Amino acid sequence: MQTTSKNGLQRLLTIMDELREKCPWDRKQTEQTLRSLTIEETYELADAITNNDWQGIKEELGDILLHIVFYAKIGAEQNKFTIDEVIDGVCEKLIRRHPHIYGDVKVENEEDVKKNWEKIKLQEGKKSVLGGVPASLPATVKAIRLQEKARQVGFEWEEKEQVWEKVEEEIGEMQEAITAGDQAAIEAEFGDLMFSLINYARFLRVDAETALELTNRKFIDRFTKMELLATGKGKVLSEMSLEEMDELWTTIKKQKAGGA
Repeated sequence: MQTTSKNGLQRLLTIMDELREKCPWDRKQTEQTLRSLTIEETYELADAITNNDWQGIKEELGDILLHIVFYAKIGAEQNKFTIDEVIDGVCEKLIRRHPHIYGDVKVENEEDVKKNWEKIKLQEGKKSVLGGVPASLPATVKAIRLQEKARQVGFEWEEKEQVWEKVEEEIGEMQEAITAGDQAAIEAEFGDLMFSLINYARFLRVDAETALELTNRKFIDRFTKMELLATGKGKVLSEMSLEEMDELWTTIKKQKAGGA
């Protein structure tokens, strides 16, 4: 059955009402049981975006919208909030945080917009510029967000060369910790080095999380091809020497470079 975008949301709300009443699984769910499923759906959307899979993006957005409606339904049942209050709340927030569109504030570029956004959030009651960064974010993403937040109040290097000097400084400090054999210091310095590299990536206009994920996928692709090459030679990786595996790895890299 076809539906128009005008009544699409209402159709979804009606279906949710019916499922909540008639389906044993849907009736049993709480905000806590949905939490892990919502995280999974968010990662599936991230995968689709990374793959430039627009059909997948559309489907995953639908799944996330379903979760939003589900939480709103549970919220209404517990007399906490309604879906209309959720929508009205975000509309009001957008208007409030875009005074250059809905007010008389003047901005020159996107950086001015971001700075105003952070100032308004503090006026709304946020105790820290960093307060809006979720504690449960993956470490790489969290580092990016923390650095972006700090940047909005001017806590930022001026040139990328300065950031690279910091990277080199952190490498030196990690080497000192390694030489000293201090495991706690090694861990701390490695973390500092990672944070500095992520900062450097920002200055290069590279998303560190996406870059690392692309490298992960490249490694998976090459490793599985190496397994296939080994199988074609009647061998298994666990029975091969490191030199033999490295030779296969080099072959695969050359094939990739040659367009194979």
